[in-house]
Amino acid sequence: MSKRTFLSAQWRNLLMLNYEVSPYVLIPHLPPATELDLWQGKALVSMVGFNFLETSVLGIQWPWHVNFEEVNLRFYVRHFDGKVWKRGVVFVSEIVPKPMIAIIANTLYNERYRSLPMRHRKVPVDNEQLSLRYEWKHKGRWNSLGGTVSTTLQTMPPDGPESFIFEHYWGYNKLSETTVHEYQVEHVSWQIADVRNAYLDADVADLYGEAFVPFLAKDPVSVFYADGSPVSVRIAGKIHT
Repeated sequence: MSKRTFLSAQWRNLLMLNYEVSPYVLIPHLPPATELDLWQGKALVSMVGFNFLETSVLGIQWPWHVNFEEVNLRFYVRHFDGKVWKRGVVFVSEIVPKPMIAIIANTLYNERYRSLPMRHRKVPVDNEQLSLRYEWKHKGRWNSLGGTVSTTLQTMPPDGPESFIFEHYWGYNKLSETTVHEYQVEHVSWQIADVRNAYLDADVADLYGEAFVPFLAKDPVSVFYADGSPVSVRIAGKIHT
């Protein structure tokens, strides 16, 4: 039986810059009862920017907390529940411009949210491309990620790298050495588009830790855009090991 919906929203304009990292960088962040989910033997992390739209928490739209940006750093895991493998994500960091969102998510889900000033820009370049940029202000400097996105949307290949990145439908958060939060994320398969000239300009060491610096300083191994859709996040349960 599915748990009650905790959050519903539209996730739109998802831009994902994907980097290969050493698995050893991720081990300190790995929740119990999970293992790294590798793509062709490689451990990947993603820098993600997107828009939260029409957001409601437990069915309530809170004033001034309905539409906002998020930028996060995440990696990919899987959990065997005794019957099937569940593919999920773990967040190293999540940034939003709304303090209340960060407080609720950190308190109820043990997430890794922080609140910083944010803004985004989405403007046409020509009839076939648009410029998409997400920014967050940290210690007086605007950090950013962005790229030039094709306006032609495509169906996501079922077994390609795009599917590996986008189609993880569970979230896992470490509560202790023996307990983990597990929550389900529901949405349809997204349409995708090509991205050129992607960039990341961020204080990686201060925001994410020195261990990530040499990996996020390199070019991403892939960059994807998805148009997004309505999503539902179910109330979390606990797994004890």
